[in-house]
Amino acid sequence: MSDTKPITEIEEEIVDEFSLFDSWDEKYEYIIDMGKKLKPLDDVFKKDENKIKGCQSTVWMVSELQGDKVIYKAESDAVIVKGLVSMLIRVLSNHTPQEIIEAKLDFIDRIGMKQHLAQTRSNGLLSMVKQMKLDATVYLAQLSTKN
Repeated sequence: MSDTKPITEIEEEIVDEFSLFDSWDEKYEYIIDMGKKLKPLDDVFKKDENKIKGCQSTVWMVSELQGDKVIYKAESDAVIVKGLVSMLIRVLSNHTPQEIIEAKLDFIDRIGMKQHLAQTRSNGLLSMVKQMKLDATVYLAQLSTKN
């Protein structure tokens, strides 16, 4: 049995964590701190094909299927974006492709993220989510051809 928490439970934890902060300055500091904890991506993955299209900042993201779980790794040259991608990895990594595809990710709205990001950052966040779900769709197809 997997010890991975359901996506909705991880989302709820993030919403609870953000509710502890009174101001958006504090929330941004928290996002930056999360980004600082993100493991650096190996330089071998920092190439054009791993860049997220639609992000103002440079974001590299890679994924792999380990067993029936998708593992994401990413890095960004912008501290806020690095924090945002670390949140997405925390929520989606180590789940099955089907779980990732079905994830609503409503925590983004619930913590007020979309309203407090510049339009270009918001678009970048959506691009990261889109890429993660696209990767999961590819892995789901690969898994279904094995069965």
